[in-house]
Parts: sequence; C-alpha cells; structure tokens
Amino acid sequence: MNRLFFQPHQAGLSKVDAAVKTLQSINPDVTFEAHNYNITTMDNFDHFMSRIKCGSLEGKNVDLVLSCVDNFEARMAINTACNELGQFWMESGVSENAVSGHIQFIKPGETACFGCSPPLIVATKTDEKTLKREGVCAASLPTTMGIVAGLLVQNTLKYLLKFGEVSYYLGYGALKDHFPTMVLKPNQECDDRFCREQQELFKKREANKPKVVEVEVKEEVIVHEDEWGIELVSESKDDEEKQDDNLTEGVQFAYSIPKSNEEEKASTVADSNFSLKDLQDQLKAMK
Repeated sequence: MNRLFFQPHQAGLSKVDAAVKTLQSINPDVTFEAHNYNITTMDNFDHFMSRIKCGSLEGKNVDLVLSCVDNFEARMAINTACNELGQFWMESGVSENAVSGHIQFIKPGETACFGCSPPLIVATKTDEKTLKREGVCAASLPTTMGIVAGLLVQNTLKYLLKFGEVSYYLGYGALKDHFPTMVLKPNQECDDRFCREQQELFKKREANKPKVVEVEVKEEVIVHEDEWGIELVSESKDDEEKQDDNLTEGVQFAYSIPKSNEEEKASTVADSNFSLKDLQDQLKAMK
C-alpha cells in the first residue's frame, strides 16, 4: 500500500521518507515519527516494541497498531510484539495477483492472532522468496490497494471513534466484488506462547466480570383510588345506568342522561292529578 505514497519527484527516497513527506503535505498539523529499519532484527524489534509501549503523545502505549507491510516475516514480527504486549492491532494486505485483499482486527487472547490461522506459506514455513521470480515485481493495482486501504482506515475510525460495527475480518475479491466477513477465534495450540498466555488472561477477565441478571418486567396495572370519586361509565345503551345524585362535594355532572320514552310516560302519568277512570271518562265524552 505504501506505493501509493510515491510521486515522481520523490524518486530515490525510501518508502518511509516518501510516506512522511506526502502525509505532511496533506496535513502539516499532524506529528509524524519515522523509523526506517527492518523490524525483524533483534535490536530493531526491541525498539519497535518500546515505541508501541511509549509512543503515544502522553508517553503511554499507543491506541492501535496498523500493519501495512508487504511480507509475512514483518507481519509475524508485529504479531509477536502485539501478543506480548496485549496490544490491539489491525492487519491488512493485498494478494500477489493484486485482485483481492483483506483487513483483520486482532485482539490478543480474544480473537485469532496472525499465527493462529496463518497463510499456507507461513504454516508450512516456506521461504516466501521462492514464490517470487527474481527481478519481477509482484502485480500492483492502485485501485485494489486504495480499496483495501480505505476499508482499513474506515474500520480504524469506527473503533477509535466508537461508531458503527467494527469488522474483525473483512475480505475483498475484486473479480466478483465479494466481501466475506467472519470472526476468527484463537487457536488454543497456537505456536506463539504469548498468544496462549493472552488467551488465559482473557478467560480470567471474562470470569471476573459481574454476571448480568435478567429482571422480568411486569406490566403495571393502574388502579384508581375510591377516595377520588372517579368512576368509569360505559357510553353504550346496553350498559347505561342512571345517574347517582349523591355526588362528592364540589363535583357535578357535565350533562344529564336523557330519559327514555317509558320513563317520560311514567313521569307524565305520575305527575297528573287525574285518575285512570277520569281519563277514560274524558275519552268517552270526546266521542
């Protein structure tokens, strides 16, 4: 991926120096610390680990390590350092034919390290130099590299800024635009002893976490106290009841229930001073 940093006027510069100059021109407010050496040697590896432990602006361990190296030996060196320090890191790479790539978020002890599920060349301990023809540069497509680099940075932002869902493994196949995702569990028989130690530490941390107790939430039933004088009355005719005149002091009806025809007739007859015989005699006289 670091080939993307090269510009014509930077011919003759190392990859590291070219990357720093390009990035400084993009954002001069960012502080860069460049180290141009082989991290697989003993002395350089110790210095590399010390910068992980004390390389932040506060002199503490860094928040995240991003791996954009172009060989498996360097990846294994980063993997060993991060396993020993318990450092979270993201690995990335593009295939030799430049039409596929991947990113992988590694949490030592919790997810598989680079040594837990290594590529075939690493697992068989084959010298990767035998896969390359002398004098022939491996295929390089800026498009594939740019896509994988974008996925790596996007995943980094999601982790550091805590938004979205961080991908633990995301592949990219350019021929069919395939993006496989998965979570790789650590190998209990990993060759890296620091990985096995981190697995045990992770198990202890998980065991010491307070257990989450599920609480059953019951639906609250609202009950109106009688002292408030509240009564629910149905508006349907079948459930209609007569109004009670014994109201609580200070409370009055908003409207009166209209009387039915039978009640009106009974009330008319009851309020009259004539008897039934008198009414019958009046009807006969009208004839």
